[in-house]
Amino acid sequence: MSDPIQAPGLPEAVTAAAAELAAGGHHLLTAGTLSALAGAGAEDWARFARHWDDLTADTYMRDGGTYRYRRYGHFHLDSATDALTALPHAPYAQDLTVNPLNGGVQRHFDPLTEAFLADPLTRATVLTLGRIFSAAEGVTAWDVKLHPFRIVTGAGETGKPAPQGRHRDGSTFVTSLLVARHNVTGGESSLYTDDGEQLCAVTLSTPGEQLLVDDRRVLHDVTPVLPVDPARPAYRDVLIVDFDLL
Repeated sequence: MSDPIQAPGLPEAVTAAAAELAAGGHHLLTAGTLSALAGAGAEDWARFARHWDDLTADTYMRDGGTYRYRRYGHFHLDSATDALTALPHAPYAQDLTVNPLNGGVQRHFDPLTEAFLADPLTRATVLTLGRIFSAAEGVTAWDVKLHPFRIVTGAGETGKPAPQGRHRDGSTFVTSLLVARHNVTGGESSLYTDDGEQLCAVTLSTPGEQLLVDDRRVLHDVTPVLPVDPARPAYRDVLIVDFDLL
């Protein structure tokens, strides 16, 4: 890890998040803090959440589950200039050593919609994360992957946000941004050291609440979600953003 960037003019919330991330390998960014950094209000989060209605089924689940919907997009970011460049759409792949459930194959997910890409919160969220990670890591060039997920549950199926169990994603930094929780219980996020020590456990509950993780140092997991009322639609919507060093 390089020395953290001491850039003048960074908001105090960015430097505080970067310092905690560098020291302990994780940071919980509150919904209020992210909203302030992204310039977003309640109406922006409500608009952003509607993009999750356009996700498509993940057909690569080796556990046979039909509980996961998603899309995928790939970018390069220069956080020194805020230049966010979309890369050509391509399959997503993880090694089996990283994802023993669904890894080892090229997974062809549908691309992010034009409406999602044009939403101001998409760009604002990525740029905010870029400033935090650049301040923590001391670099400004990043490979960024966006994964909007909807995990559904009902009377006949348990929703599994992390079906592979306690794991790493094989990235430099991994983040989980809560977009919506509707008629569900569960979904507690927890972080662990390699020795099994639990570092934190939190149930993301407010749109805009985001868990930032140094994937090289910390393992993460999420408990299953179940419906409160099995007769009504039940789901948990998150945006997973992976940052890798270029």
